[in-house]
Amino acid sequence: MLQRDKTETAVYRLCQPLAESYGLELVQVQYRREAHGWVLRILLDRPGGISVDECGNLSREISDLLDVEDLIDGSYNLEVSSPGLDRPLVKPEDFERFAGREITLKTASPVEGRRNFKGILEGIKDEIVLLEVEGRKYEINWSLVLKSNLVPDLNERKQET
Repeated sequence: MLQRDKTETAVYRLCQPLAESYGLELVQVQYRREAHGWVLRILLDRPGGISVDECGNLSREISDLLDVEDLIDGSYNLEVSSPGLDRPLVKPEDFERFAGREITLKTASPVEGRRNFKGILEGIKDEIVLLEVEGRKYEINWSLVLKSNLVPDLNERKQET
């Protein structure tokens, strides 16, 4: 396991109880080197979304927790935000929860000759993601999923504006 993955796992375990105490779902923790340096990105959500003020308050609390636990060597920028309309699907439960929605999905190796998919998520069963793309059904082993996101729903955009 890469050090980056260990850091993400440790931060996830540290922040999960805090998120739950606010009635939030900890969607994802990312620790990445970007153009301006290391970034620790924490995505939080709840049905109906999370406000900018909530993100700011949680950012301060998470920053304090990270300072006390001293999990990360060196400097980094902390970003606490909502996953947005193109929310990443990162846990098997996400693939069940968002069944019926349009998603994009990228696999680590080809499935029936392709690695990139965009279609209707039918769910997950026995660690197999069920996806319909242009009338064709695909069964994709969970272990092959590199990245998957919801495709923004135009109706959700109208509700937010």
